[in-house]
Amino acid sequence: MTTRQAGRDLDTSRAHSARMYDYFLGGKDHFEVDKEAALLAAKAHPGLPVTARENRAFMHRATRVLAQEHGIRQWLDIGTGIPTEPNLHQVAQSVAGDARVVYADNDPLVLKYAERLMRSTTQGRTAYIEADVTDPDALMSAVEDSEVLDFDQPIALTLNALMHFVTDPHDPYAIVRRLLDPLPAGSALAMNHCTPDFDPETWNNVAEAYTNSGTPVQFRSHSDVRRFFDGLDLIEPGICCCHRWRGDGGEEIPDAEISLLAGVGIKR
Repeated sequence: MTTRQAGRDLDTSRAHSARMYDYFLGGKDHFEVDKEAALLAAKAHPGLPVTARENRAFMHRATRVLAQEHGIRQWLDIGTGIPTEPNLHQVAQSVAGDARVVYADNDPLVLKYAERLMRSTTQGRTAYIEADVTDPDALMSAVEDSEVLDFDQPIALTLNALMHFVTDPHDPYAIVRRLLDPLPAGSALAMNHCTPDFDPETWNNVAEAYTNSGTPVQFRSHSDVRRFFDGLDLIEPGICCCHRWRGDGGEEIPDAEISLLAGVGIKR
């Protein structure tokens, strides 16, 4: 169990997406600036806490599917956020006790609580690194240095509710290709991404609220989200609103309320 620490100080003068997400999930690990930014975004769309909940539920289902149906035993989870049980490694290790997970995030507050991410089974292993997805070379170097993941065996790359915070000037598609390139055949990409497709006016207002709070976002259409999976084999049901991806068919929620497209693809 290892932690790689970058040593940055907490910046409480501006909101951070991980801490806003914690607020939406009903957590307590955020600051007033995060709460204010979250409330501003929720004014544009009051259903954002539901979106956050369904994002988390998709992560649970996708992790189980990859472990149970595709034999994945390793995960690289980028944009981890503040720990919320069950964390990804707990879900994976409930299926396979020897599962290994490396978590990465760029918020020092996540680092503060990283020990929660490293309560692994004795057979498995976890690590946390502080890194930024917009510098994928440094991120992957830190992952390799952690010596937790075996790059000769399949690895699931998870990018949940992350890439809409990577705007076009950062070339998000090149970033995802760089992250996938060193992963062997049989690896996977599991991700979800906010979209304006179902309710453009509302989600454009949400984007404006985030951006005005100092957290630029870029929500993308179904075809633009599909591009992240180029060269991968999408597993059923393809790309759809995240609560419909292998959902249990329980509570019926309009797609426009969630507006989070999700998919899982396997590398050939």
